[in-house]
Amino acid sequence: MRSERDGAELQTPRLLLRAWRDEDLDELATLCADPAVMHYFPALLGREQSKALLIRLQQHFADHGFTFWSLWQREDGRFVGMTGLANVGFEASFTPAVEIGWRLSPAFWGQGLAQEAARASLDFAFTRLAVDRVVAFTTLSNAPSQRVMQALGMQLAGEFEHPSLAPGHALRRHALYEMPVSKWPKQG
Repeated sequence: MRSERDGAELQTPRLLLRAWRDEDLDELATLCADPAVMHYFPALLGREQSKALLIRLQQHFADHGFTFWSLWQREDGRFVGMTGLANVGFEASFTPAVEIGWRLSPAFWGQGLAQEAARASLDFAFTRLAVDRVVAFTTLSNAPSQRVMQALGMQLAGEFEHPSLAPGHALRRHALYEMPVSKWPKQG
């Protein structure tokens, strides 16, 4: 397994994005059990489900050097949520692909933190991973996440039925956004 020193730790003016540690389980479990946070997801996650998610996030980082990183305020070390990148874990017309996503505690909504962390993640994807495009997707009803995608400069690429959700499920229809490397503003 890769150690944290071998992989990505990203910083923005206000945030630290880092690999997940075992001791982060309490924060992750609280985040994933929050009805407001999980409103656009099929279900809340219990502690054991959050532990399984933590293990998957750690394994993705070990295998690929990136993940949906744990997100912390630099100023006071408070846990914010998660933001980052992952290989899309299902087959669809747009896969294989690297996706970007975020999940923040409500205490940090409306402060531009999702966008700040996502910009750092996109820069990592295009400059360090050298991917040619990044996708993002969410249920059609999740206007807040779609606004973040649009603010990042991602373009609506269509809609799809999420294969992990049963036909007829209220959250199955998703909007797909993408950003090709050619549209990413060169940093520095």
